[in-house]
Amino acid sequence: MSVKTLTIDGKMVTGIAGETIFNVAWNSGVRIPRLCHVGGVSDVGACRLCLVEIEGQKKLMASCMTNVEEGMVVRTNTERLQSHRRLILELLFAERNHICAVCVMNGQCELQDMAEELGMDHVRMRYLFPKLEVDTSHERFGLDHNRCILCTRCVRVCDEVEGAHTWDLKGRGVNSLIIADLGEPWGQSDTCTSCGKCVQVCPTGALFSKGRTVGEMRKDRRFLKYIVTAREKHQWIR
Repeated sequence: MSVKTLTIDGKMVTGIAGETIFNVAWNSGVRIPRLCHVGGVSDVGACRLCLVEIEGQKKLMASCMTNVEEGMVVRTNTERLQSHRRLILELLFAERNHICAVCVMNGQCELQDMAEELGMDHVRMRYLFPKLEVDTSHERFGLDHNRCILCTRCVRVCDEVEGAHTWDLKGRGVNSLIIADLGEPWGQSDTCTSCGKCVQVCPTGALFSKGRTVGEMRKDRRFLKYIVTAREKHQWIR
């Protein structure tokens, strides 16, 4: 594989042809914000928080979906980018009902952390306040559509790691929803294995374990890298 040399925020770095700007940046110590990315599954560019500026291009590019090129000059932390990211976060907060004070993930939420990191202290948009349901039909887990940011982490981990593909999306735009199978209650799903991987990778309180209080609710995403690495190295094959 050919090696590509590029510059990210004034730092000369190298990556392999076919690698994304996002991966090369993180491997080089340059942190790019993200909500839909999680190591171990494919990227889809859903959250658009990883937008970067590329010299010679007018529009901002999603770094998780853009491959590195020789001589590329990338900027990840300009005022223009910060403004776009704050706007995206405001839209996410306004689209659903994110009431942090009564959320089981309060203090452990990636959306909440990102808002603090980017200095988003208020929302300029009109809140939609949609009337969305909470599905607690599953014996162990719950789904709160009010907290969902449609990052599709759950969809991808269920499909690519667990192999069940219980989760999917229905609708378009603000009417989009995560659904189990063909839209039946989660507890009635014939494909769900109750593994809990989707709950662990969810960045917000949309997917949660029943019976957990705010102080108890913790999510561990390190398991995913362990599973993927073990499978690649055939450590579970005797």
